[in-house]
Amino acid sequence: MTGKFESRVEQIFYEQSGSYPFTTNTPYIVVDNFPRLGLFTALRFLEWVSENPEGVISLPTGKTPEYFIKYTRYLLDNWNSKKAGDILSRYGLDGISRPDTRGLQFVQMDEFYPINPVQHNSFFNYVNNFYIEQLGLSKENCLTMNSVTVPLPEDMHYREVFPDLNIDLSLRFREAGSSREELQQKAIFMIDDWCSGYEKKIRDKGGIGFFLGGIGPDGHIAFNTRGSDLYSTTRLTGTNFETQAVSAGDLGGIEVSRNRLVITIGLETITYNPDTVAIIFAAGEAKAGIIKDALENDMNTLYPATALQRLEKSAFYLTRGAASRLTDSMDKYYSEGEWTHEKTERAVFDLCLKLDKYSRNLSLDDLKNDRYCSRIPELDDDTVDKVVDSIEQKIDKGMEKDRNKVIYHTGPHHDDIMLGILPRCIRQVRSATNDVHFSVLTSGFTAVTDSFMENILLDTLKLVNRGEIQMIYYPDFFEGGYKIKWYKDIYHYLNATAQRNVMAMRRGICHRTVRALVKIWELKDKLQMIEVINGLLRTLRSSYTGSKSPPRVQALKGMIREFEEELVWAHFGVPIRNIHHLRLGFYKGDIFTEQPERDRDVKPVLEQLEKIDPGIISLALDPEGSGPDTHYKVLQTIAYAVKEWGKKKDISGIRVLGYRNVWYRFHPSEVNSIIPVSLNSMAVLESSFEQCYGSQVHASFPSYEYDGKFSHLARRIWVEQLKQVQLLTGKAFFYDSDLPILRATHGLVYVKDMSAAEFIAMAGELEKLMEGVVV
Repeated sequence: MTGKFESRVEQIFYEQSGSYPFTTNTPYIVVDNFPRLGLFTALRFLEWVSENPEGVISLPTGKTPEYFIKYTRYLLDNWNSKKAGDILSRYGLDGISRPDTRGLQFVQMDEFYPINPVQHNSFFNYVNNFYIEQLGLSKENCLTMNSVTVPLPEDMHYREVFPDLNIDLSLRFREAGSSREELQQKAIFMIDDWCSGYEKKIRDKGGIGFFLGGIGPDGHIAFNTRGSDLYSTTRLTGTNFETQAVSAGDLGGIEVSRNRLVITIGLETITYNPDTVAIIFAAGEAKAGIIKDALENDMNTLYPATALQRLEKSAFYLTRGAASRLTDSMDKYYSEGEWTHEKTERAVFDLCLKLDKYSRNLSLDDLKNDRYCSRIPELDDDTVDKVVDSIEQKIDKGMEKDRNKVIYHTGPHHDDIMLGILPRCIRQVRSATNDVHFSVLTSGFTAVTDSFMENILLDTLKLVNRGEIQMIYYPDFFEGGYKIKWYKDIYHYLNATAQRNVMAMRRGICHRTVRALVKIWELKDKLQMIEVINGLLRTLRSSYTGSKSPPRVQALKGMIREFEEELVWAHFGVPIRNIHHLRLGFYKGDIFTEQPERDRDVKPVLEQLEKIDPGIISLALDPEGSGPDTHYKVLQTIAYAVKEWGKKKDISGIRVLGYRNVWYRFHPSEVNSIIPVSLNSMAVLESSFEQCYGSQVHASFPSYEYDGKFSHLARRIWVEQLKQVQLLTGKAFFYDSDLPILRATHGLVYVKDMSAAEFIAMAGELEKLMEGVVV
């Protein structure tokens, strides 16, 4: 069907996106990029508020609302300015008076329970900061979830009832086994009563009139996770692993989020008012799979967002990436523009996966009966063979050896290069003719938990007090000696690794911690060092999990991550001078990270390119995720730097290798280089990850796809990609090969190998994404 929307804003955005037909159960509108998604939702919200100045609204937390918040505030603050007026006029809101938000009634949709409401990572704090204060809402009209004000027995504080903040919901159904459990059981029933009262207050208002929500990796809306009753109401409930993984960053690690319950409005709460305008917005290809499930399935508890099918005024607002796996989008991909070999590859690959057939077993009828293979020009018995040939050529390219090259590998975070392209790196560093550099562009401090840092500082303090850090007794150590021979920390740690001497390994990291402390705090002597360490221990112990660290603690955590990265590449003899830490300034650990700036962020990368003069550059080629996250912003930064570099010298011979790792994956048709991975490379991956990335071994901030170490997930992905390709090539292509490298292949890495011109063209597309952004 073709869309016809009552909202002027929706109709204009729909028409600007091409007035495409859609076959989904709920309408959707596609925009080009993340900032435009925020503009769209802001305009629709203000349009609704102008018509319902005392209406009931429920708005989301997290990172996806970034541009919604920024544009809403910008338009409200500048309503009568020419720039804002032009925007309003362009989208059908000219002539409308500035909406008065003071009469709006706000409903908070979810919250962790229990959590201190003053913490920056509580949703109560988010709601008060970004919505109530910034949008000028009246607190008297706001229904919020404050853990402190939820009644408990004898007016007790939640820490008195639940000292470890863990709540056992089985007490709803079983007999209490102690006086403590009796108290907690009574508290749970009181919380349940509070939730019922919260639900009643919403219904007494007539229900929610405007609902805006994101969607989680499992499809959750608010905290209605996969499997939730489609007619659920406000309740205290647990979550699933996917939700716990994405919440780990908020709460300070999966160790906390795994056991923390939530209070959430239900799916029936959202849809209680039949006139509710309910919008789900999503950005990035990482959400494409769950968006397809939510829009193309009938109402189903596996896909909570399907509950919105009950509402006539529900819609999904999506970036092109988020909409990319919809059947409508795939139809458009195959029907528009010239037919390419990439389309043929994708169609044949997907058919093999759908039918679970090896390519050699596909019949011509299979191809002709397929929705997309049937569109392949000159379809015949040779079509599949041509696809197999092209895949084998990609593998040949992935086996090419780099000789006499200057290579510049980049990663957004520490461990990204290893998890993305380690097998290629191993072959490059084994050749003494290559000059291989590794550059991590952000400090990565957010991946270091306070508990990990506290344990390192405790061990460091013990060694200092025992006089076992001899270097601090050198006459000039605190004046400048601490800067000398940092590589010895690396060598001693790896020697201890070879000896399996855990205590000596720990001493190695404590040595580096001492150097970092002297550098950051400008220490003058041992006593001052002890004083600073004790102060840091007090700071860490008094901080709540998930709190934002002070700047110098951030720097210390970042230097621990840098030490870990140096350990990895020292495995292969890479000198410390070839391992670079850029610490780009946009990375600050805030909810909404800043856009890269030329002088602050692009310039350091450009200077390295000019100094190192690489012939090969690698980078994480992740698409726009849930907003321009760190990976995407680093990609933008490198793209701008390479473009500027190209204005000063001929870079036509440069090759740019785009890789992906545990966060998002290529379709095999998207790449032109496939790298064989041996069991040896997998063993190196796992052993070096566990031995070097001490802050990551316990997977405090895991991928929502896998409950475990990133190295295990990377290995699993490589193995899955081999199985994927073997559907085309057959297994015998590998085990019957004349080449040892292919006979030893048990995994594959996908890489997009680009020329400088191709990459600069992509850089131009990235620049276009930010055109017209005014906030």
